[in-house]
Amino acid sequence: MAKDIYHDTVKTALIKDGWTVTDDPLTFAVGSRSAYVHLRSQTLFAAEKDRQRIALEVKSFISLSPVQDLETALGQYLLYRGLLEESDIHGERRLYLGIRETVYLDFFEEDIARLAVRDNNLKLLVFNVEAEEVVQWIE
Repeated sequence: MAKDIYHDTVKTALIKDGWTVTDDPLTFAVGSRSAYVHLRSQTLFAAEKDRQRIALEVKSFISLSPVQDLETALGQYLLYRGLLEESDIHGERRLYLGIRETVYLDFFEEDIARLAVRDNNLKLLVFNVEAEEVVQWIE
């Protein structure tokens, strides 16, 4: 698998918002293996701004089933969060799932997505594709 189609769009949005991309892809060691996360593609990246450190996984949600996209994104997010918590010595880096503004407005306002966000403590970065800008951070 390749990077998500909006990977570079989100990087541009973060840079416009004052962030510095520090690792693309973000790699780290867990146990005796070096994990190249997304495991099959290299889509997780890191950025910093004003002492804040984040890791970001971007998902396009372009398949015919947004529920299936959510299942995939949620599984990856939870895996990455666990790996990040295990490997981040200072516990400073927070993980976000990057999604398009249209996906947020069309799908993430539905009960199934709201429950997934709430019950799994997902942090979201909502971005506008055309403007290549961060629209909202959701904790």
